[in-house]
Amino acid sequence: MRVAVVGGKLQGVEAVYLAKKAGWEVVLVDKNDWVPAAELCDQFCNLDVTKVVEWIPVIKSVDLVIPALENQEALDSLVRSSHYTKVPLLFDKEAYGISSSKLESNKMFARTGVPAPTPWPECGYPIIVKPSGASGSEGVHKIRSAAEFQSVFGKGLTDWVIEEYLEGPSYSLEVIGYAGFYKVLQITELHMDKDYDCKRVIGSGVISPELREKFEQIGLTLAGNLKLNGIMDIETILHKNELKVLEIDARLPSQTPISVYHATGVNMLEILGQAFVQGEPWQDFDIQEQNGVIFEHIHVSNDSLEVCGEHIMADAGPLHVYPDFFGAHEVLSNYIPGKTDWVATLIIKEKTLADAWKQREIVIQAIRNAWGIRQYFDRCPINEESNHGIYASGS
Repeated sequence: MRVAVVGGKLQGVEAVYLAKKAGWEVVLVDKNDWVPAAELCDQFCNLDVTKVVEWIPVIKSVDLVIPALENQEALDSLVRSSHYTKVPLLFDKEAYGISSSKLESNKMFARTGVPAPTPWPECGYPIIVKPSGASGSEGVHKIRSAAEFQSVFGKGLTDWVIEEYLEGPSYSLEVIGYAGFYKVLQITELHMDKDYDCKRVIGSGVISPELREKFEQIGLTLAGNLKLNGIMDIETILHKNELKVLEIDARLPSQTPISVYHATGVNMLEILGQAFVQGEPWQDFDIQEQNGVIFEHIHVSNDSLEVCGEHIMADAGPLHVYPDFFGAHEVLSNYIPGKTDWVATLIIKEKTLADAWKQREIVIQAIRNAWGIRQYFDRCPINEESNHGIYASGS
């Protein structure tokens, strides 16, 4: 199958990586040529999909279009061109419209009875303030007092979400949907850096059977309410033994699908893409954990190695896939021999999660030895233990 992935940043890396693992021929389309996924594909088209004269010949040459961007003008153009050419578009416009607004998403949580953080001012401080239309950790502020709120947002707020700040481990779950059929996939655990950007995904989230069942039911409830045709990512936080939904995104996420693929062998993009092309849902299948997986981002520079949020990968330029990189199963990296400042996404895969953690230490130490690195940093949000207390610096 020949597919077009539109957007070459972090979502594009995810889409191209999984499409290649499915054995598909991948055409990457982006109006910028210095994007992370530019050299992971079979063919790169440097064009703007809103310029239909240039875009239409490309879409007619493929079997499926996979959006991997959040530009509304581009998404609208893809919807129109897909309708015109009859080439399937792996995208749910209506579900995305709700999920891309945290205000609208929160209304749906309240309407469906899905547990979510208490909105301000019904809650006390500290609070989290985040823009309604942003994704991930973009624009997120933790505010500890009324005085701090006034100093940061003294001029007022428009289209921002203000809600209680919750501490605890974070978990993610993808749901796929097609023609009224829904399937929940593998629960992953998310570790954050000091700025609340995801730095590490544990491909086999450690969670009790009872909470797993509740999370999966939340996923099915939300997917059914949205009448999802596509993919949706749900992020929760476990606070006082209750899972609360922080946000949903009805589009292909980054980081977690690759982690799920290595942990379970299930390629969610392949399954969903085939459903869209064939026009019928998948045969039911089981999700069974096969490996312990750690997926994390590192930045090597000068005399330091730091585990960082995924933002470090966004502006790193074209990435390459390297197998068996210093003991890691695979890495995605802008590293080339002789380079002293580089970033990488490590994919550590072993039979058990305990073994994966041991191998991770071997990989980190091997990299430090090779570059003579003395300083190592793995920072968490201040005063949080949601990353199991992982924090190290110095030798």
